[in-house]
Amino acid sequence: MSDPDFLARETLRLIGPDPENWVPDRPGIDHNVVVVGGGHAGSTFAFALRRAGIGKVAVIDTAADEAEAGIWRSTARMQRLRTPKSLPGPELGHVGLGVQAWYEARHGQEAWAAIDRIARTDWVEYLAWYRRTLGITLRTATRLERIEPASDHFRLHLTVAGTPRVETARKVVLATGFLGAGGAYVPSEFAQLPATHLAHTSGRIDFAALAGRTVAVVGAAASAFDAAAVALEAGAASVHLFSRRARLAALPVIKPRLYPGAYDHYPALPDALRWRQARRFREAGSTAPADAIARVTRFANFHLHLGAAWDGTAVVGETVEAYVGGTTHRFDFVIAGTGYFVDPAVRPELRDFAGDILLWRDRYTPPPEEADAALGRYPYLDPALAYQEKQPGAAPFLRDIHAFNPSGFLSHGLPIGDVPSFRRDIPAVVARIGRDLFLADLAQHERRIEAEVTPDFDETLYAGAVRTPARIAAE
Repeated sequence: MSDPDFLARETLRLIGPDPENWVPDRPGIDHNVVVVGGGHAGSTFAFALRRAGIGKVAVIDTAADEAEAGIWRSTARMQRLRTPKSLPGPELGHVGLGVQAWYEARHGQEAWAAIDRIARTDWVEYLAWYRRTLGITLRTATRLERIEPASDHFRLHLTVAGTPRVETARKVVLATGFLGAGGAYVPSEFAQLPATHLAHTSGRIDFAALAGRTVAVVGAAASAFDAAAVALEAGAASVHLFSRRARLAALPVIKPRLYPGAYDHYPALPDALRWRQARRFREAGSTAPADAIARVTRFANFHLHLGAAWDGTAVVGETVEAYVGGTTHRFDFVIAGTGYFVDPAVRPELRDFAGDILLWRDRYTPPPEEADAALGRYPYLDPALAYQEKQPGAAPFLRDIHAFNPSGFLSHGLPIGDVPSFRRDIPAVVARIGRDLFLADLAQHERRIEAEVTPDFDETLYAGAVRTPARIAAE
């Protein structure tokens, strides 16, 4: 019987042991790097930093246990991932650690060839296997509350299993997903609805409680269709999905720039071009996969409303009244699939210095016809996804915080934190972290690299072969 983990073990054998930690210890420093978020990105950072020889790395997550880390067992409701199966991911170039090798070892090459995207449940199992195989440990039940700059490091104010705690770190990576970039966007037209009648797709939803009830889903991106599908599958009496657009978004405008030239060098593009690309994406809209739409349209009790922006809401008795284009609709529950917003100013962990972060509106003024206040609030990140100072010299520590989350979309042209960003941006962040740590301790490294070296051998090794005048004369 074949061993499904043979290729992974062979890969680890061939790449050799992990380098030793080369970062000198500093008094009072608990961690060289703290990665916030233990989902697929956080786990990949743990592996990448280890292979770079950077030790004293902690990956923290608010989940109660490792199985619940990330979104894949909670708020991710798709049946299959939205990215193609062929994209490089957590394996970081070591194919024996990739999802294809894992899947084929368990199901065969033909099974892999038969799928176009990876099932979400398979991705959950793969990530658990990835962490187990690589010995990656997450610190669970740990929430970052506040980052406090302190000289040449940070004091991280944490809540660990309900208890406040302060730990120190030299570098922070925010692998925190959509919510870590700002927050869930809920339009004012129904933001005042009570929690008994409203939920956002970013949160946990008791779909079983929606059985037999009439549900409205507002929004037409992938998460909205996924939530509508789960509600229908849970037995909702009917689900009405409302899109403000007259047609569903179907143009994947990011695709043309995924060839190596544009993908690899996108952060180097002029600001004006990156701004136009971001506006183009917003105008085209976020597309839902065709199978996510087909998942709901097979239900006769699913109803799609196009060109139907909500004008207002009210709770009347136990029912939500929604006012849409002069028509009143009544629902038992509303799900907001209305996406997210980006704004460092609302993130509690950044509150000490959010006003010092350079934003796009500080750096670039678009032509009047391209103005976009929401895009202006995105942070203007450097090539390693680090924050930058609004005023030079006012907050130099910002370069030590890397935002590996969707706040990097405008600067880097991809939904940072999703699989498409891994191949380019995780190595870039790790390389910057390594360079900064190395140069910060240059005096110690200088002594180390200039240390006296013991000869590998002495003259006796080759003395018998040396051609001397006396030896030549004796011949």
